Amino acid sequence: MQRKNYSANLNNTPKKKVNILMVDDHPENLLALEAVLISPNYNLVSANSGKEALKCMLKQDFAVILLDVQMPGLNGFETAKLIKAREKTRYIPIIFITAISQDIEHVHQGYSVGAIDYIFKPFHPETLKQKIEQFVKIHRNHEENIIQSDRERTFELNEVNKKLDVAKINLRRSEALAKVIGETLIDTIVTLDDQGYILSVNPAVTNMFGYQAEDLVGKHVIMLFLNIKDDNEMDASASILSTLKLATGKLVESVALRKDESHFHADIQIGETTIEDQQIFVCTIRDVTERKQIDEIKKQKFNNLENIVKERTLELLNANEKLQNEIEERNKIADHLYRSQERFRTIFESSPCLMAIYSLDDGTFIEVNSSWLNFTGYNHDDFKNQKINFENLIDESTGEPVDIGQTVRNKRITYNTKNEEIRDGLLSTEIIDIHSEPCTLLVITDITESTYLQKEMYRLDRLNLIGEMAAGIAHEIRNPMTTVHGFLQLSRHNSDNLSEEIIDLMLEELNRANSIITEFLNLAKNKVSVKVKQNLNTVIEALSPLIQAEALRSSKHIILDLGNCPDLFIDQKEIRQLILNIVLNGLDAMSSGGKLMIKTYQNGQTVVLEIKDQGRGMGPEVLEKLGTPFFTTKEKGTGLGLAICYSIAERHHAEIDIATGNEGTTFSIQFKQDQR
Repeated sequence: MQRKNYSANLNNTPKKKVNILMVDDHPENLLALEAVLISPNYNLVSANSGKEALKCMLKQDFAVILLDVQMPGLNGFETAKLIKAREKTRYIPIIFITAISQDIEHVHQGYSVGAIDYIFKPFHPETLKQKIEQFVKIHRNHEENIIQSDRERTFELNEVNKKLDVAKINLRRSEALAKVIGETLIDTIVTLDDQGYILSVNPAVTNMFGYQAEDLVGKHVIMLFLNIKDDNEMDASASILSTLKLATGKLVESVALRKDESHFHADIQIGETTIEDQQIFVCTIRDVTERKQIDEIKKQKFNNLENIVKERTLELLNANEKLQNEIEERNKIADHLYRSQERFRTIFESSPCLMAIYSLDDGTFIEVNSSWLNFTGYNHDDFKNQKINFENLIDESTGEPVDIGQTVRNKRITYNTKNEEIRDGLLSTEIIDIHSEPCTLLVITDITESTYLQKEMYRLDRLNLIGEMAAGIAHEIRNPMTTVHGFLQLSRHNSDNLSEEIIDLMLEELNRANSIITEFLNLAKNKVSVKVKQNLNTVIEALSPLIQAEALRSSKHIILDLGNCPDLFIDQKEIRQLILNIVLNGLDAMSSGGKLMIKTYQNGQTVVLEIKDQGRGMGPEVLEKLGTPFFTTKEKGTGLGLAICYSIAERHHAEIDIATGNEGTTFSIQFKQDQR
């Protein structure tokens, strides 16, 4: 009945307002939330930061927390972690509301720190209001359950205390009675006269010794003990009397003897008194057989424990020795690590290469060496806690900034110094971890001077080539000019000698001289290629009819084997010229009925164009001079075709490999992908 009355009173208790905490660093957002949630049942508390929200939670309890994610100082995730770390507030529901952090990783992070919901702005007011109402309802039910449980527990505790009070009184009575009974019944109590004859015994003697009280009264107490029993009863009586007198007030161990001649260990305690001038001894006998057994077991356990302690001590000594060895090994490793760090520091500082360690987390340089400072013109203060713009590191092949987050090896780049000087270098990077922080080790080998020397050598080689070409072209053009000059001298005085054959021969020689001059100009001038990203197979297929027609004229065959290849940055006209020059050379090298194969395929990061003929091949002396201007094995060749092919390949950053033998010659032109 009392519990029912309590439940009725609890339901009639007026409901107090529920506290709701709103946290946002923008006042307008707090006003918007307040407008949605305003209710006579709610006490809306606003906080402009995570720190202020924590202070509010020290003062009040809240049913639910609406928490913004992006805030200065403590952000929403950090504030939620601190709330969940406190025992009193860890179970308060948290709802994140944000308009910015809408990525899935932010949502996962919100739930990982203890949020029960993650709402994006703009939100639906009615939906938010209904969610808050449900959390408030849960909070009120929880508080009511706690109050009801506390009051029921208090009521039950009072009932239990009443029962305990009654039980205490009964227990005290029982303890008093048990004490009296224990003193009189647990141990055998024997009263003796000064001669050792039994005057009385208590009922416990029956259970302990097997005698009835009347069996012992008037008998000598010696019959109850083994270790003092003797054939000479008189001597035994004297002995027991002396023992009793000596044991008065002390606890004596003895061996008691039962009626059935069995014996047991006993503790004897003697008390002495005088009644009516008669000396009376009270002897209490306690059976300690169980205690002796327990002592024996304890002794055995002690011995076992002692052995275990010895074994454990030995194990600990061995473990300690191993630990000492491990400590020494770790010290060696630490010394080795220290020496390695010192070696790395020495190499880092002394390297002629530009070396730097860059943090991928915050985008700043952790360390740069002296070479980096010397080449770039910066100092340490320029790099300290400064965000680095890597747009100054330009990939020479693509013209785009280098991705520092990727591992590269000897990538040709250009970089700017503090004085806006553009220098050339080879960049190598390696991803490393420093104290669990991802970093990039950058190594730049400055090749500005070597690049300049290469350009100068290229220029000198080009001048030397022009000299050789000039000598060659003078020789090649002099021959047709000599022929034309001779015929003109013969016809100077007699024009009738100019037959059609002579005029055709002079025109042929002039055309040959013009062809030599045209190809010389194509080779000599510094031509700029106009490259467009397109497929190499498309160029070959467009050129195929012309090549097929040329082959059919000499009863030869063209075979196309075009594989799947990615698009390349190429100049279509130059590639057509390169293919035509090599194909025509291959057709000229074959006899009638021969087959020439044009094949394309992808090999890793390169696209390969193979042109294979079935000619007789070339000897080492020809192969050595191949590509030299004006060197030719044809009767009417200019010797400039392959030189032009090598020039085109160089402008496309391609490589030409030649394999020749008795079964024919194969030209392999290898183009690099994404090479402009």
